[in-house]
Amino acid sequence: MNNSQILKLIFHHDQRLDQLADRNANRTKEQIESTLADFMKPDPTYSKLYFTATDLEKEEFGLNVLDKYEGFISALEEGLDSDSYQTQKGNYDSLNQAVDSLEYGEVIVTGNKEADFDISTLHVDTNSNVGHLKTELREVLESEFVVIYKEQAKNGFDLHLFSKKNIYTKFFFPLQSMLPDAFRFFSINGKKFRSERHFYFETWTLARPPHGFEEVFPESVL
Repeated sequence: MNNSQILKLIFHHDQRLDQLADRNANRTKEQIESTLADFMKPDPTYSKLYFTATDLEKEEFGLNVLDKYEGFISALEEGLDSDSYQTQKGNYDSLNQAVDSLEYGEVIVTGNKEADFDISTLHVDTNSNVGHLKTELREVLESEFVVIYKEQAKNGFDLHLFSKKNIYTKFFFPLQSMLPDAFRFFSINGKKFRSERHFYFETWTLARPPHGFEEVFPESVL
C-alpha cells in the first residue's frame, strides 16, 4: 500500500450551463424578455472534475508524481470510453499520448464525432483561466464533447475535465479498483473549498480531512 501518495478528485456537479456565457450580451430588451420562457424548461447543467495528486514523502505535487500514473491514465481512458483524443496537433488513439503532446493550458477534446471547430480557441495562457472562455466552452459542451485541460501544478501538471453529462461514476469505479495499492484516493466536493490551504489539506490535516473531503476505500459505495 502506498500511503505517501494521494490522488484527489475534486468535483463540481450541476453547474448552470447558461452561466458559462453572458446570454444577455448584445441583446435587445425584447430578446431578453423572450427568454423568460426558458424558466419553464429544466436548467441545462455541466460537471467539472479536477484531478491532482501529491507525493507527501517527496513533497511534490502533480499527477505525474504518481508511481502508478500510467494506471491512473488507463482508468481515465476506461471512463471516457473513446476511440479518439483530438488536439490542435492531431488525433491520438491513447489518452497518454494526447496528454504528453499538450503544453500547459491546451486541451483534449473527445466525443463520438470529429470536432468541427478550431480546438485552439479553447486554449488558455498562464495569465488566464477557463473562465475567460465561457462562451467557447459552453458551445463545445452543448455539442456533447468532453474537454480536458492540462493545467500546471507545482511539479508537473493536473487535468481539468468538463462535461455536459455527469460522468463522475465512470471514473470513480476504475480508480477505486486501483486501491489500496496504488495511492490513497480522496473524492472532494468542490463546494466545500474555502482557500488554497484546503486544496493542500493533505499536508496539514490528512488524519482529519475537512467536511466533504471523503477518502475512498475498496469497500466504499456511492
